[in-house]
Amino acid sequence: MARGRVGEKEEGEKHIGLLKLAQTLSFLLIFMAGIIIGLAASSHIDRYFNSLPTTTFSSSSAATLQTLPFSTTPDYSNCTVIHRDCTGDDENHDDDEKRKDRDCWSVDGFVRPENLSHGMSDDELFWRASMVPVKEEYPYERVPKVAFMFLTRGPLPMLPLWEKFFKGNEKYLSVYVHTPPGYDMNVSRDSPFHDRQIPSQKVEWGSPLLTDAEKRLLANALLDFSNERFVLLSESCVPVYNFSTVYSYLTNSAYSFVDSYDEPTRYGRGRYSRKMLPDIKLHHWRKGSQWFEVNRKLAIYIISDSKYYSLFKQFCRPACYPDEHYIPTFLNMFHGSVNANRSVTWVDWSIGGPHPATYAADNITEGFLQSIRKNETDCLYNEEPTSLCFLFARKFAPSALAPLMNLSSTVMGF
Repeated sequence: MARGRVGEKEEGEKHIGLLKLAQTLSFLLIFMAGIIIGLAASSHIDRYFNSLPTTTFSSSSAATLQTLPFSTTPDYSNCTVIHRDCTGDDENHDDDEKRKDRDCWSVDGFVRPENLSHGMSDDELFWRASMVPVKEEYPYERVPKVAFMFLTRGPLPMLPLWEKFFKGNEKYLSVYVHTPPGYDMNVSRDSPFHDRQIPSQKVEWGSPLLTDAEKRLLANALLDFSNERFVLLSESCVPVYNFSTVYSYLTNSAYSFVDSYDEPTRYGRGRYSRKMLPDIKLHHWRKGSQWFEVNRKLAIYIISDSKYYSLFKQFCRPACYPDEHYIPTFLNMFHGSVNANRSVTWVDWSIGGPHPATYAADNITEGFLQSIRKNETDCLYNEEPTSLCFLFARKFAPSALAPLMNLSSTVMGF
């Protein structure tokens, strides 16, 4: 009996010893694992800090800092804000001719840019022009203006007539001219066309380059936040009403004026390419005059579009002409409800052929001009019938200038 108890006691002590040994080994293993983890972490930390660039501060650096000039007067020579004439042509004027110094980043300089020169690419220009303020109120007194955008082959033979038309209304208009690159308009400094050429590129009539130029004009005009209506004109266009009538007609219209219609012939639907599927379908396809007039919202939509315009550049090639189809089709697809589906520029296609009739000096009479001004068939203006349908007309030869100038006050009212 006594031997049994002694045996049990010895077994218990042996078991306790084994437990203590296991605990000791566990502590040793945990300790060793901690050492290994610590060494590894230390190695990574050293490697990280050693990989950072080092900056040495030597006595020569200190000497350089001590010799740097410090002034209480800011140096604007290499600053974004330039406190001088923002037109950038100070050097070309005498002191008494220099315009008043302006802060180029003032609100006035931002929303009403006077200098049309810039080095932006088309992509940069379209991006910049597509910016829309979220804040509805304007921090300045905004007077809506009409942007007159001239797409020309060079000279403007009707320039004296347009100068007479604009005279006294400069507060309500802006002028933009796209000419062949390198062409210099020779106009007087007091002309509304002075310094109004935009950075231009080569144009080929009937090619996508022509539509590029139209979008370029729109985008440059959009940089002026006061421009509310945008009308595209050529060098052979003339006004047939005075400025106040034109301004009121456009700024009070609830619609834009883009010729857009379905032409079920080879000159309309026949120009459609199935390669434009699935984005542009045949029932979307429209044709119209390139001489459009749009409000600011539609102008931003047009210059912001890349998806659909890229399809026209790829697949609308002669005998398909993007200037006759892109904007009419694009507006029909997305903004047809705000388009009057007619142009405000009169043109005579009655002679047939690819080009409209051109009118010279012998054709210019009071009766002829009145027939343009008062349309035989009424159109709709803000959903009401009216006989005042056309504000401009084309095409007029240079010889038509003299009789037009003679009749401008008695017939056209300016």
